[in-house]
Amino acid sequence: DVFEQLQHVGHKKIEFHISTEIPAVLQINSEKEEKNGKRVYLYATTEEINNTGFGRIFPAPSSNDKMETEEEDDEIPSEFISRKDLEKNRLSREEMEKYSVFKNYEPGDPNCRIYVKNLAKQVQEKDLKFIFGRYVDFQSEVERNMFDIRLMKEGRMKGQAFIGLPNEKAAAKALKEANGYILFEKPMVVQFARSARPKQDANEGKRKK
Repeated sequence: DVFEQLQHVGHKKIEFHISTEIPAVLQINSEKEEKNGKRVYLYATTEEINNTGFGRIFPAPSSNDKMETEEEDDEIPSEFISRKDLEKNRLSREEMEKYSVFKNYEPGDPNCRIYVKNLAKQVQEKDLKFIFGRYVDFQSEVERNMFDIRLMKEGRMKGQAFIGLPNEKAAAKALKEANGYILFEKPMVVQFARSARPKQDANEGKRKK
């Protein structure tokens, strides 16, 4: 009799424990969700991280994706031409040999100022800024001030331009990527400006002051 009573009581206790504990937890969680809202959602995600592994999707990849998109935006701002577009519309070395303007081409001595010729009549300063502005950090006041475009539209210098960039590295990159780029159906010839040009810049700077 004693054993039978203990067995019955034991069965009842087990049934009561299972049936009462689960709803109690759910009720507590639901009350917390109503009171705390977002905080409970964060706790739930940490539980998911420990139990199911869903949390792996949250921390690492999302931050990495943001970093990648930010780097792409920094490298290629939307208001300037992309590297892909430059490559698509740029002549290859073999194609350049077919044009007389590239016959005796020499890049010149590296400096921060480049010389562009063989420009079409339709070319405007904004077109050159669209291309060469990608080599300037416009968040830097120094680089903004050094970026300068002089497009010649009259006389013997017509169809030529001088572009000042922040440093030799930027100018070398611009020359490498933009030389042979077809703008208004004419390939641009990009070279380093001659060393005499900076002296003119100094005189122009004095005039501005």
